Amino acid sequence: MIERPRPIVGPDYLVAGRYRLQSKVGGGGMGAVWLARDRLLDRDVAIKQVLSTSGLDERQATEIRNQIMHEGRVAAKLSHEHAIAVYDVVLEAGEPWLVMEHLPSRSVAKAMSVFDTLPVIEVAQMGAQVADALAAAHAVGITHRDIKPGNILVADRGEGIGMAKLSDFGISRGAGDLSDEPEGMITGTPAYLPPEVARGARPTEASDVFSLGATLYTALEGQPPFGLDDDAVLVERAAMAQIIPPQNCGVLTSALLHMMEPAPQRRPTMAEARDEILTAAFGPGTGPYILGAPVRTEDGTIPAWATRNSASGVRSTHPAPLPRPHRPQQQTATPAASAQRAAGPRNTIGQRPPQSGNAPLAIAIGLLVGLVLIIAIVIALI
Repeated sequence: MIERPRPIVGPDYLVAGRYRLQSKVGGGGMGAVWLARDRLLDRDVAIKQVLSTSGLDERQATEIRNQIMHEGRVAAKLSHEHAIAVYDVVLEAGEPWLVMEHLPSRSVAKAMSVFDTLPVIEVAQMGAQVADALAAAHAVGITHRDIKPGNILVADRGEGIGMAKLSDFGISRGAGDLSDEPEGMITGTPAYLPPEVARGARPTEASDVFSLGATLYTALEGQPPFGLDDDAVLVERAAMAQIIPPQNCGVLTSALLHMMEPAPQRRPTMAEARDEILTAAFGPGTGPYILGAPVRTEDGTIPAWATRNSASGVRSTHPAPLPRPHRPQQQTATPAASAQRAAGPRNTIGQRPPQSGNAPLAIAIGLLVGLVLIIAIVIALI
């Protein structure tokens, strides 16, 4: 069989007669990602080129084409403000290309290459937002299967600056899909693998919960929960659930440890994890202030790590203030309560009752006065 010549793909190349490539912006699980211009709708898009199937036999090439087409169909089921939207799947020169929302952004992984760790309050916002997107994905039968810092993007400029979105459903599966993966195949990134997946089980919704918890842990601790080592060692530690005890997770410690429970059945659902994060960081009922909003600091600015060129002081466009971080009630008394106790109990009309501490002195003075009067009377009689 004579193989068709492959087109040379580069800037200005036109995909499917509609998408004009501009520049390469990164790589995904399946291949290169390009910034392109949609000539029909006159907007920028991100378009993912499948890795070339050149040199593969037809069966292998067909499997790869089917996989990327599947990715598009699965991801297109999800429409959520904290998930990168999938617009189209097209064929160009026999190869599928995935057309997605273009978000000028930096990933959490990129931010951590500049800032070793991120603040708890800001990680809590991202965590709740991504959990909300994943809860929506799980509701339509989609598992992500590769949640990691590189797949959480935060817009670093433009009108949507500060918005966090989950990207790359490249190895997603719908609940009704018949997986052709061999039993025991490990799917995902070793540093964020749940124990059951590291032992060869197929990923589930509970696996996504663990991986999101591990991702947030990494942003706070500066390293993944299984440490920094080669992939084989990380997989072994993951299989044994050897999590390094967190030191910097603050108010999120309990919520993240719950998400990273070794046993999948003991983990919260993704919706429960979202609510636990919100309650721990901001208090109950604070979802409307966090979900659908940009990540921001307590004073309402976009964090320096989430802005282009690490600029600081950029004001958020979101009108709702960031709720004050939730703090456990202290056992120590407030100044007002201490003052009230020092003043003594109050009677029913708000007056302080007579103090009993000076009673002996009053009695002594009374006896002395009485004695003086008796002496005076005796003298007068003489």
